[in-house]
Amino acid sequence: MPLTLLLRLPTPGQTDTEWLTVDETGAPAGPRQSGPLALAAAVGATARIVVLAPATQVLLAEADLPPGGGAKLARAVPFALEEQLTEDIDQLYFAVGRRTAAGKTPVAVVSRAIIEAWLASLKAAGIAPLAMYPDISLMPENPGQTVLWLEKDRLAVRRPGSLPFAVELTPVTEALVVAGVIAALDDESAHPKPSESAILYLSREDWLRVQDEFEGLIDRFESLRVQLLADGPLPWLGREIRSGGAVNLLQGEFAAEADYGARWRQWRVAAALAAALLVVHVGAEGLQLQRAKRQTAELDAEIATVFTSAMPTEKPTDPRKQMEARLNLVRKSAVGPQYFLHAMQALGAAVSSIPKTSIDALSYREQTVDMKVTAASVDALSQLSQVIGKQGLSAEILSSTPAAGGVEAHIKIHAQTEKARQ
Repeated sequence: MPLTLLLRLPTPGQTDTEWLTVDETGAPAGPRQSGPLALAAAVGATARIVVLAPATQVLLAEADLPPGGGAKLARAVPFALEEQLTEDIDQLYFAVGRRTAAGKTPVAVVSRAIIEAWLASLKAAGIAPLAMYPDISLMPENPGQTVLWLEKDRLAVRRPGSLPFAVELTPVTEALVVAGVIAALDDESAHPKPSESAILYLSREDWLRVQDEFEGLIDRFESLRVQLLADGPLPWLGREIRSGGAVNLLQGEFAAEADYGARWRQWRVAAALAAALLVVHVGAEGLQLQRAKRQTAELDAEIATVFTSAMPTEKPTDPRKQMEARLNLVRKSAVGPQYFLHAMQALGAAVSSIPKTSIDALSYREQTVDMKVTAASVDALSQLSQVIGKQGLSAEILSSTPAAGGVEAHIKIHAQTEKARQ
């Protein structure tokens, strides 16, 4: 799997870009670096590039949108967020995420001028990102705690089951109150805000700056755990890059072009295995075809042998077709197998209609059924002959002798003569 270059754009007022190479699991594959975009482009020449945009310039919101997608959904987004927007919607760009289990759809809103400036600077440095996410959207969600991320004057907050948001305000106590994480000291409402259990992520430098302030706020949290980001936030954010929950800003008119080279690198092992499987399959089919041809040749030789013995007077040109033609001719004729089947049907109907009548022996030759029958009486034999006669056949009783419990008779069944039919 190719490596991913996680590239974090600078916030307004900063010039340097941060980047970190991560593997397919999101674990760092090298040291965190910073510098101009051109240097980052050289590092990421062989990696897929994912950009993190400053969340202070992006609005993350949830909207009630109708089912569907495409242009119809895109037209509905601005009206669904109309009350949360202060700028002209024509000047804004909307990116839509995956609908949540609760039926809400996450949406990222950014000024068109800002995202165009980001993409222009990346293009000038020779960088073509495959995705762009607001940086706070990669904050991990903790099902039992509120996640806080403090970086300089920006406090990002993510509660369980909610989108993250950021507040830029100092001191940090004011930011926590505005974000609703802690209650104000002068809050004397009838329903005071319950204390929250939180985990705070920040760099060592930021912790040294705000340590005293947070130690004075401990009583206003149910619990507070501090986690220092020794290597900065990028390794922490990189672990969530493949979670799939963040909204990709590169959609629609700003969608990234397909990286066919990266796709080939991703699928080349599978493609090689598929090619090997195809070769094996074609080889197996070739062997099957050769075996079928050999069996066909052997069968044709057997057909020719049978044809010569069955029809010695005919010259074998295409024994298979000649045999089929002869069989079709026999089937269509009034004699042969068709006559035998007709005789058996008539005999079966006659025997089943006369009680205590059974067939002891039967033979067929030259359109004549020769059989020995046991019946209850001579009248039963006469009745059997009459029933067979009604089927267009003639039953001739050649002899009859008394037997235990009835009469044994020798009967021949053959086609009626023209005179008999008249």
